[in-house]
Amino acid sequence: MNIYVGNLPFSANEDDLRSAFAAYGTVTSAAVIKDQFSGQSRGFGFVEMPNQAEAEAAIQGLNGKELKGRALRVNEARPREERRPGGDRPRRPGGGDRRNDRRGW
Repeated sequence: MNIYVGNLPFSANEDDLRSAFAAYGTVTSAAVIKDQFSGQSRGFGFVEMPNQAEAEAAIQGLNGKELKGRALRVNEARPREERRPGGDRPRRPGGGDRRNDRRGW
């Protein structure tokens, strides 16, 4: 099971994640997500645990627990949603000119 870990302290690394989750069972992988430009932690990560029961125990045991002074948010990771290019704003009909705008500015 892939587990999302949020509200990570910016000083936390993969070893911190691995050791926190290893108390509940086998950890296949642990990753702290970093900013691609600065290399700084983005404050969240993912842990992979192969055993469903161990993963659920880890979620229950670690959600809300503190790691280096911050309360973790731990839950089952959801698949990433597709994002449309250009944002989520609906398109305005009629184009961008203001020719028919009665305010006159």
